[in-house]
Amino acid sequence: MRLTATHKIALVAGIIYLTDQLTKLAVIRLLDYADHYDVVPGFFKFVHWGNTGAAFSMFHGNNGLLALVSLLAIVMLVLGRRHFEVDKPLGQIATGLILGGILGNLTDRLRVGHVIDFIYFHLQQRGGREIGFPAFNVADSAICIGVGLLFLLSFSNQPPRPAPLDKPA
Repeated sequence: MRLTATHKIALVAGIIYLTDQLTKLAVIRLLDYADHYDVVPGFFKFVHWGNTGAAFSMFHGNNGLLALVSLLAIVMLVLGRRHFEVDKPLGQIATGLILGGILGNLTDRLRVGHVIDFIYFHLQQRGGREIGFPAFNVADSAICIGVGLLFLLSFSNQPPRPAPLDKPA
């Protein structure tokens, strides 16, 4: 049986969704809310944080609105998938990554009222203060990688620029 592009997208999305939800379930079971586990002290830890905003906690406190935006994004992605190079394997992977990531974070928003973030990279300053990259999760990573792949695909499909015409001397 040969898989269609739609089946391949759904397969990638399903793998991302399951991985995202299973890792978040592990975080819920192993870490109390707002707790952490140092993996590499002063650089990397697992945390259990909730985010009612979007990327980098923008629009903090707008969980309901962001759930609606997620639903609209899913509908647009499914209906407009032909615009995302889904005839190519890389386009199918990218679209599946984005779809699975959006579904994973949407599930959190609807189930617990916020997105569960747990991967946190930071630098420990003298005096104990941390400077860190915002915490994220598998779904966030999948969305970012998927969007990056779509950018790469869009650049690879640009028609070559014509050589500049020589100006007469």
